[in-house]
Amino acid sequence: MSALIIFGLLIALMLTGMPISISLGLTVLTFLFTMTQVPIDTVALKLFTGIEKFEIMAIPFFILAGNFLTHGGVAKRMINFATAMVGHWHGGLGLAGVIACALFAAVSGSSPATVVAIGSVILPAMVNQGFPKQFGAGVITTSGALGILIPPSIVMVMYAVATSGMVVTGPDGQPVSSASVGELFMAGVVPGLMLAGFLAFTTWNRARKFGYPRLEKASLRQRWTAFREAAWGLMLIVVVIGGIYAGIFTPTEAAAMSAVYAFFISVFVYKDLTLRDVPRVLLSSANMSAMLLYIITNAVLFSFLMAHEGIPQALGEWMVNAGLSWWMFLIIVNILLLAAGNFMEPSSIVLIMAPILFPVAVRLGIDPVHFGIMIVVNMEVGMCHPPVGLNLYVASGITKMGITELTVAVWPWLLTMLAFLVLVTYVPAISLALPNLLGM
Repeated sequence: MSALIIFGLLIALMLTGMPISISLGLTVLTFLFTMTQVPIDTVALKLFTGIEKFEIMAIPFFILAGNFLTHGGVAKRMINFATAMVGHWHGGLGLAGVIACALFAAVSGSSPATVVAIGSVILPAMVNQGFPKQFGAGVITTSGALGILIPPSIVMVMYAVATSGMVVTGPDGQPVSSASVGELFMAGVVPGLMLAGFLAFTTWNRARKFGYPRLEKASLRQRWTAFREAAWGLMLIVVVIGGIYAGIFTPTEAAAMSAVYAFFISVFVYKDLTLRDVPRVLLSSANMSAMLLYIITNAVLFSFLMAHEGIPQALGEWMVNAGLSWWMFLIIVNILLLAAGNFMEPSSIVLIMAPILFPVAVRLGIDPVHFGIMIVVNMEVGMCHPPVGLNLYVASGITKMGITELTVAVWPWLLTMLAFLVLVTYVPAISLALPNLLGM
């Protein structure tokens, strides 16, 4: 009964057009003060302890690194490198766009940042070369979603924060703890590269089918020059992932390191960003970080309310008693998350849904890391379809195309992503192979 009241109130507030973060906070406060005896100082304490986690510090640092890289000329050099490698294949610039998105995703951690950084450079070039605008928009909108699957990923940090501290008894009676940020980052490598390959194949296939233009094959000297110019940006991938795996620093320290490194190469190596531009980048990063931290704060309150009312446990009991198998549960989760993607953005979905669904998943024997990666792939799909798909709005701003026109343009790649979602959902080895190999 309390679950119905809580979610009914939340949906009613969101339907008024109120921001999700405020809807969450108001729902919690209204329910706690009218239907429970929870003292007000507990709520105040939760607001502070909720964002006191060390992992949360990674979010502003990755946002700052992504902004420095977006404005600092790193994206342009990554595109030149990708074009030199695959530009002579069918749909050369389109393929280069997919590869450049994958490379930029490995340093930025954000999907919209990837679309802006790569799309604003490569889309005009594709149109000039004779590609239809719809083709270019479809490639970049969907490939930009790799920003949250290929580590580092802000959404993975959100999942780790939302489930941190949870210990649930598995089907064998053994306690299972939540996934760490490091485990999730390593688990995202193989699925990220696989999805990049799937999207690249879709791009190549459509380009070959419709006879889209190709570039001349680059010489070895041109390839070496392009690689040398992009090397400073590519080194960041080695610094972040290599540093975490080697145990040199934690994911949060890696985020701080990447922000400092991105500042250094943008201002002092590539010099596309001047010291006068730095305050503007810092301010936009602070704005984005404050928005996400405010959502996290209210979502922590919401998950406290869920736990206080015993909703995740009751849901778990009901599903186990109903004889629901793990594969049926995963179908329900996928449908639920794809539906939520229609009217909420990824951070909010993860912070609201993960604490509720995680205990049920563990009770049914689903690995926490695999479950996290499946949620992230769902969020990727949600970013590319209307009405709330963030990537659609970002791409719309770059291409000056309407949302309806863009929705039609992304369909071939969106279907590829849905097929990949099914694969990731039912083949856990895709997510778990690398963490298991590294002994995580």
